[in-house]
Amino acid sequence: MTARMNVLLLGLAALIVAAPLVLSPDAPFGGTDDAASQVVAASNPGYEKWTGPLWQPPGKEVESSLFALQAAFGAGLLGYVLGRRRRRSDE
Repeated sequence: MTARMNVLLLGLAALIVAAPLVLSPDAPFGGTDDAASQVVAASNPGYEKWTGPLWQPPGKEVESSLFALQAAFGAGLLGYVLGRRRRRSDE
């Protein structure tokens, strides 16, 4: 792959991440944590949480973006390690 292709792919990835935030700024951003909390509250109304977050992001969009960034970092690290192992085995 050329450097130009890498930059193009990174730009496309950034566009894919930013598009929902720009196109639907008022959209409800929720995940499985919210859905699970609602199910627990419905099945056991007296339940009280015994833990809390260390830091609360300013919005659901930021939380979703941080999660996506974490997943991308993990995938990049995994790809790097697998690529190094493959190159080492080819030599």
